Amino acid sequence: MLPPDPTLDEIRLGLAPLVADNAAFDGWNADAVESAAKALGIEPAIAAIAFPGGAVEMIDAWFASIDTAMAARFTPEQLAAMKVRERITALVETRLELVAGHREALRRAVATLAMPQNLATAAKLGWRSADVMWRLAGDTATDYNHYTKRAILGSVYAATVTVFLSDESEGWADTRAFLGRRIEGIMRFEKTKAKWLGRDTHRLSLSRFIGRLRYPAV
Repeated sequence: MLPPDPTLDEIRLGLAPLVADNAAFDGWNADAVESAAKALGIEPAIAAIAFPGGAVEMIDAWFASIDTAMAARFTPEQLAAMKVRERITALVETRLELVAGHREALRRAVATLAMPQNLATAAKLGWRSADVMWRLAGDTATDYNHYTKRAILGSVYAATVTVFLSDESEGWADTRAFLGRRIEGIMRFEKTKAKWLGRDTHRLSLSRFIGRLRYPAV
C-alpha cells in the first residue's frame, strides 16, 4: 500500500516488488512497469516516469526494497543475541528467502547487470547491500576495515546468488552449505587480520617506547 499523495520515490519503491513479479515473464521493461502499476492502482503514465533509467533503475529499486524488507525481519535485540557470523548468515539467507519466489526475475536482473555498460552500477548495488548487512550486523568500522569487509561480503553474496539460481536441492541446502563455507572464510580472514594488526600495533608501540628511552622528552 502506498501512502496518500505518494512521492515519486515512494511510488518507485512501491512498484519495485510488483515489477519484479512481472519481470519474470515480461522482462525488466515498460510492460512489467505497466502491469505493476495496474496492480497497485497507479496511472501507467505516472508509473512510466518512475524509472527513467529503464531496466537498471527498476532493478536498483527492487534491490533497495529487498534491503528494506531484510532489515524489517530483525529487531536490534534479535541481532544482538547472535554471534557476528550468525548475523551475517541470517541476513544473507533472509535476502535469499525474499527473492526465492522471483528467481527468474533475479536471473534476468543478474544478466542485465552483467552487461559491460552496467558493471559499475552492479558494483554499486552489491556494495550497498553489503553495507546494509554489515551495519545491521553492528559493524561501525570507519578505517580500511570498513571497505575490506564490504568488498569481501559483496563478493561472497554475488557468488552465493550464482549458486542459488541453479540450486534445486531441498530447502536450498547446497546454497546454504556454500554460504556457510564462505562465511567461515570471512571469519578466518578477519581473525587473521586482527592478529596481524595487533602485532603491528605492538611492534610500533615498542619502537616508540625504545625511542623514548634513547631520546627522552625534555
